[in-house]
Amino acid sequence: MPFVIDLKTGTVEREDRTGEKDHFGGSILGLRLLAERTPPGLDPYDPRALLYVAAGVLGGAPAPGLAKAVFLAKSPLTGVAGEAHALGPFAAGMRGAGAKALAITGRAQSLSYLLVEGGRVSCHPAGELRGLGTAATTDALRARHGQGAHVAAIGPAGENLVRYAGVVTDLAYAAARYGLGAVFGAKNLKAIVCVGDAPAAVADPGALVGLADFYRNAMPDNALARMQYHDPGFAAWVGDALDPGYASARNFSAPGEPGLRLAAASSYEGRAVATTGGCPGCPNDCLKVYAPPGSPVRRSGGLSQEAFLSLGWNLGIDDVDTVLEANALANDLGLDPVSLGGTLAFAMECAARGLLPGGPEFGDAPAALAWDIAVRGGSLGGLLADGAARAARALGASPYAMTVKDAELPCFDPRIQPGIGLGYAVAPHGPRYDAVEHDLDFDPDDGLKYCFPEAARIGAEPAAAGILDAGRGRRTARLLRLWSALDALNICVFASSPTRPLTLDHLTSLVTAVSGQEFGLGDLLGAGRLRLDLMRAYAVREGVAADELPARFHEEPITAGPYAGAVLSRESFAEARAALYAELGWR
Repeated sequence: MPFVIDLKTGTVEREDRTGEKDHFGGSILGLRLLAERTPPGLDPYDPRALLYVAAGVLGGAPAPGLAKAVFLAKSPLTGVAGEAHALGPFAAGMRGAGAKALAITGRAQSLSYLLVEGGRVSCHPAGELRGLGTAATTDALRARHGQGAHVAAIGPAGENLVRYAGVVTDLAYAAARYGLGAVFGAKNLKAIVCVGDAPAAVADPGALVGLADFYRNAMPDNALARMQYHDPGFAAWVGDALDPGYASARNFSAPGEPGLRLAAASSYEGRAVATTGGCPGCPNDCLKVYAPPGSPVRRSGGLSQEAFLSLGWNLGIDDVDTVLEANALANDLGLDPVSLGGTLAFAMECAARGLLPGGPEFGDAPAALAWDIAVRGGSLGGLLADGAARAARALGASPYAMTVKDAELPCFDPRIQPGIGLGYAVAPHGPRYDAVEHDLDFDPDDGLKYCFPEAARIGAEPAAAGILDAGRGRRTARLLRLWSALDALNICVFASSPTRPLTLDHLTSLVTAVSGQEFGLGDLLGAGRLRLDLMRAYAVREGVAADELPARFHEEPITAGPYAGAVLSRESFAEARAALYAELGWR
């Protein structure tokens, strides 16, 4: 039963959706509300626009993989359903305050915040918080409501309607993508504060304890979970240099040796802010917080796996402190690090090509421009605050905007992993790197062989990573469906099948242990398909269904290293995409 809040009138109601057994209170319910309550073509900043925030039935329960909340609205960046997930303690905070889901409409008359406490929701003035970063906002609200309060806040970027503004929960855990922070800003909503420590109601606590014990014992033998657990973590990108074509260098414009290095593990010494305990109930500790010593925004340095590449290599930067400072500042300003990096990389390439005189150069530290973007300062800040695709149309430079559905691409290069490229192109919410597992993981020679039996259970048999054909399309569809199920249920992909310890059977047992509802593999995949279908239907309704990649990936091959010559044939891509559509039952 979500709370339905009208910020204009201050009314709060409960809507009974318990008769629908297939949504589990997560993004499926949010998508239904979005379609039911908003007309086609509605501007994302219109007061009637719907903003949905939910822990759902599973999120925030004390078990591995369940520290996840969903934020959903029509995206001001893409025009389709924008869905971002905050890992960390906020989902548990929602449950402790007595709310599993909030559906927010209207626009407050002045800057405000919502307080959820004791199963009640109320609206309060927040004028004194205007202009504050997410950390200062969190401090102010905790001073008012207690240090145990959980806070989801926007920074200046959200207030100024930057189209890729994000929401940051509990200082360092961002729901970053697709501009949902700008939707907060358009509603004059500075934050959501959750107060309370009511225990999460679960059907079988003993089963959750058993699953946690299993997970803890399985981590040392799982390559990815082990890397996530040990410092500096999988988001630190330490070790040997990446092969050319693995990740974007300089806006995907450098297909040969990039001349950039990865960090050494020692580079993170003295930079840790928090490396354990980020996700209640999960022993993996994969979300870690790093920032340079003395940084004024170091508490905001939650480091996602994408940040180092997006704000580093993609900008021609490999200095650890420069990247960590840019990431922490982006979080404090409330900017999505992926879109910020993609937009700055676009501007840098345009400047190098003479299309943006006075623009930034590859290698320039991004901090100063991040400030300008967050406050829409100056002509360049205002131009880039709307994202790379809109800036490209204004400059006549569309070939250099690495976007799909106007959203900036993650930094994993699809030329050597075409399944990732298909996922970028067809995902109805826009491109996300965690919408589908990496092709290289299922390569029969170089992949993670321990995950092959799990993948085979959903029809994703091993295949050479570079092959792009109808079989690739079908495998990608099946992986999309599985990871869509995890998003639909608010289960963390970084804990789950096929590459992490929670197997398909563990996942279904997890749902049953929390909800008390019998739940099998068919139910799991059915939830994934339903979420994808609802998102696809919404995108078609809004007239945004172009499932294409930038031309660069079809025309400019990788030129060095073991993947030299890799490029996405347009004909093969179309064949694979058609097979993906057929597998998902789309057109």
